[in-house]
Amino acid sequence: MMNNISRDKLMGIVVDIETELGHMRRLAADIQDVQREIATDPEYSRLFYENLALKLHNFYTGCERIFNMVTSELNGGPPTGFDWHQRLLDRMAADWGERPAIITPTTAADLREFLSFRHVVRNVYGYELDPERIERLLEKYPPTWNAFQHDVEDFVRKLKAMIDLV
Repeated sequence: MMNNISRDKLMGIVVDIETELGHMRRLAADIQDVQREIATDPEYSRLFYENLALKLHNFYTGCERIFNMVTSELNGGPPTGFDWHQRLLDRMAADWGERPAIITPTTAADLREFLSFRHVVRNVYGYELDPERIERLLEKYPPTWNAFQHDVEDFVRKLKAMIDLV
């Protein structure tokens, strides 16, 4: 239960989440840099698309790192089983005991495609990646990243308010 969690533990979660968001902000800038390179040098776009695929993979991995921080510290650990990644995402969009939702159901729905794509990136050769799918995800990335960042920052504000009460 959240009211049994110490001030130091809550502050540690806040620091860890804010650190990960910082890494994800750098990733967002890197994605923009690579997109500019594609526009400048389309001859090498295939190689750039492999790079962007890995960065989109890293985006969802960053989201999941935050989810794991929260569930490990506040909910006793992540779900188990073959579909634990999907179940973790679903749990983050719901209040869990005294823990408020970390993201909205809309953000969770938008992240599902990134979760699915991460699985693809992990299991195919770079040359097998579909450039059109990467393009679609690149179009969805800015609004999804912005929504995720907003939701998580709102969650952090709630944690900070709880720290003030402890």
